Amino acid sequence: MSAVWGAWGDAVTLIFQAQQPADEAFTNAAEQVRNAIAGVVVEEEEETEEAAEPTPEPTAEPEATEEAATPVDTGFDVNLTIWADDTRAPVIEALGAQFSEEYGVGIIVQQVGFGDIRENFTVAAPAGEGPDIIIGAHDWLGELATSGLLAEMDLGDLAEDFSPAAVDAFRYDGVLYGLPYAVENVAFFYNKDLIETPPTTWTEVQELAAELEAEGVVQYGYVLQPADAFHFMPIQTAFGGYVFGTNENGYDPTDVGLDSEGSIAAAQWLEGMIADGHLSADLDWDAVHALFETGEAAMMITGPWAVARFKEAGVNYGIANLPGETQDSAPFLGVQGFMVSAFSADPLLAQAFLTEFVATEEAMTQIFASGDRPPAHLGVLAGLTDPDLLAFGEAGANGQAMPAIPEMSAVWGAWGDAITLIFQAQQPADEAFTNAAEQVRNAINE
Repeated sequence: MSAVWGAWGDAVTLIFQAQQPADEAFTNAAEQVRNAIAGVVVEEEEETEEAAEPTPEPTAEPEATEEAATPVDTGFDVNLTIWADDTRAPVIEALGAQFSEEYGVGIIVQQVGFGDIRENFTVAAPAGEGPDIIIGAHDWLGELATSGLLAEMDLGDLAEDFSPAAVDAFRYDGVLYGLPYAVENVAFFYNKDLIETPPTTWTEVQELAAELEAEGVVQYGYVLQPADAFHFMPIQTAFGGYVFGTNENGYDPTDVGLDSEGSIAAAQWLEGMIADGHLSADLDWDAVHALFETGEAAMMITGPWAVARFKEAGVNYGIANLPGETQDSAPFLGVQGFMVSAFSADPLLAQAFLTEFVATEEAMTQIFASGDRPPAHLGVLAGLTDPDLLAFGEAGANGQAMPAIPEMSAVWGAWGDAITLIFQAQQPADEAFTNAAEQVRNAINE
């Protein structure tokens, strides 16, 4: 079972952060578990053999390791190696061919599962066997930057071509470490057959939910799954709440905001929705989506990953900005981009590839087309015609990059538990969020 927890949890996190489709995330997790279990069996067999007949000489390296170490002959004296997932790799290979022709530098694109890049990179880079460039998520910075694995990046005037929030997401402790290519966030979904004009405040959401339920139009006017801090964030910020405060270097882990006045106000709104019977502790992520698909729920928060299933179900959905309350809502932003290894033999050359061949509107258009994620490049964003993607862009205009600081790992559990306790009516909202904030502070100070 020890092989399961990490892979399983990582898969769930990748889905929550929209870094991998659900089927891909769980398929990869299952494969990781099988490999880990196979490794344990091999180790046990080797230990048994060694106990019976000690072997003075080390065994030969597995063939796969030898093959991985074999250099690729590009025909160039200088090469750059890039790790990318199967979605982005073909586009990068095409860009690499242009770069090779102009600079006389070989580009080697190795396909690595998105969920495996970070872990593999942390092992390979310090050993001198890693890539020069990786693609990845901005919230990896807390681990990679503090471990000294990333080179600083200078976009110069090119930064103005990208969403400011996307660029800022790749700053850690005031230093830029990445070139963004995609931004993703949740938005407010409503059933257009049931609601003509979407609500603009959470008070209106509560009133509309009560009205629709009283009329017997739906089972739930609005649905939200318990223990899900990621989807509660837009509600919390609408009431003026926050997770961490900020300073000139980004998020400030000494300023925990789960027990701020706004956060507690949002928690009390949630408490009221539950007390009035508008929300249920018995609904999980799939259940709330199924209710919306069948017309038994009229409103919910979700992301681009749900669009395909809603279309397949034939839901006449609308996507709107997230309701505010005392201020505009600010959902978490997930940003993906390119990062340069601090162990690259030529980090300046790696950056030149990114700034001169990848950070162009043409290249960013190709990357967007390959993954169909909202682009970080402003020129590509301005040219979008897909109404859903445009709606997500508007909904994320006030978004906040998900904190990449290591201290964020202390937040998710306590925050999610507080939401669950409110759903289950086991603690008053103010007490649950006050206790959660204290747990976070204690964990950070340990």
